[in-house]
Amino acid sequence: MTASAAPASSKLATVIRVTSGNFMEMFDFFLFGFYATHIAKTFFPAGDDVASLMRTFMTFGAGFLMRPLGAIVLGAYVDRVGRRRGLIVTLCLMALGTMLIAFVPGFATIGYAAPLLVLTGRLLQGFSAGVELGGVSVYLAEMATPGHKGFYVSWQSASQQVAIIVAAALGFGLNRWLTPAEVGDWGWRLPFFVGCLIVPVLFVLRRSLQETEEFMARKQRPALATIFRSMVDNWALVVSGMMLVAMTTVSFYLITVYTPTFGQTVLKLTTTDSLVVTLCVGISNFIWLPVMGALSDRVGRKRLLIVFTLLTIVSAYPSLSWLVQAPTFGRMLAVELWLSFLYASYNGAMVVALTELMPVDVRTVGFSLAYSLATALFGGFTPAIATALIAATGDKGAPGLWMTFAAVCGLVATLILYRKKRARPAPARSSLA
Repeated sequence: MTASAAPASSKLATVIRVTSGNFMEMFDFFLFGFYATHIAKTFFPAGDDVASLMRTFMTFGAGFLMRPLGAIVLGAYVDRVGRRRGLIVTLCLMALGTMLIAFVPGFATIGYAAPLLVLTGRLLQGFSAGVELGGVSVYLAEMATPGHKGFYVSWQSASQQVAIIVAAALGFGLNRWLTPAEVGDWGWRLPFFVGCLIVPVLFVLRRSLQETEEFMARKQRPALATIFRSMVDNWALVVSGMMLVAMTTVSFYLITVYTPTFGQTVLKLTTTDSLVVTLCVGISNFIWLPVMGALSDRVGRKRLLIVFTLLTIVSAYPSLSWLVQAPTFGRMLAVELWLSFLYASYNGAMVVALTELMPVDVRTVGFSLAYSLATALFGGFTPAIATALIAATGDKGAPGLWMTFAAVCGLVATLILYRKKRARPAPARSSLA
């Protein structure tokens, strides 16, 4: 093995180890969204299907309300004790939430305890996820080679796409092997059991992580009180970061978690069609994310952020309106792949920009708080908001308006943040390179 090959191999192994928890998080989140109709019937029975589905999506969204709390508590812990130890804690909490959802009996068996336990599982997942993305992104940024930070950080999001691909493939297999009645009764739980089985493997991968050299080199590490005070002092930065993330989190949950439900219940396409489209979206995201992360290293973050928010503003709603006029598998695939391109191109630049934006001594908690606020207020409730918009307006393309609004938030945040950068030189500890 050559001297140059060894570091490359080591970097690849480290990326796999650090992003393994991201896989687990999105695997569970996607499963919850895809099997929402079955989960609704099992845990949240109501007078009609829409009400039952809304309760399920509200429970899905409730997990995101825990993210800001997790970002503050666990983010401060990670900035204080280290990236490695914090990422192990988040994986354990996430696994516990998954087990609750997988093994809890239905409403018909234990009554109201069933939805309460499922909600508890979602809250645990949300609490851990509040810092998972931030911890992984910061770790990747700190281990990246010079001039390639965007490429390395993009694998945080790319790892989530692997989870979507695996989950969609499992769903496709279940629909081939089981009858619809069997899937609705018990088959939908099988992918959650698979998630439980891979937890030990992910735990071993996380335990083998080394602490980042940048963190170990610090002479002083901030106390919890200092971290919290810094977040208060930088509240405007956190709010701007939240708006920057809005475009990412809304578009991601719209084209992944909500797509199977949208295809089946709104477009009236087959389950197989919806799964194949979602699988293709995951593959598309996986390809475009590192490509655009690397491109942001060459042309800069700002340029990509502005271009792809503008493209989203002018095309998201028209694309979905064209789809719902004559729903077909081909149209759905074309529209979802276009929205995937917009999402991945924006996100490839956005995540690394957010790591560069935050002061280095509170980088994890700052990133995590901005990201978790965006998912709590925007992205996490995207399936519920999309469902409500269609019900309220009668317009099946209305979810495109929600994505357009998120893109406007991203554009405004980009202009504000980079105008501030031009107005005064960035301090050494915070950069928007």
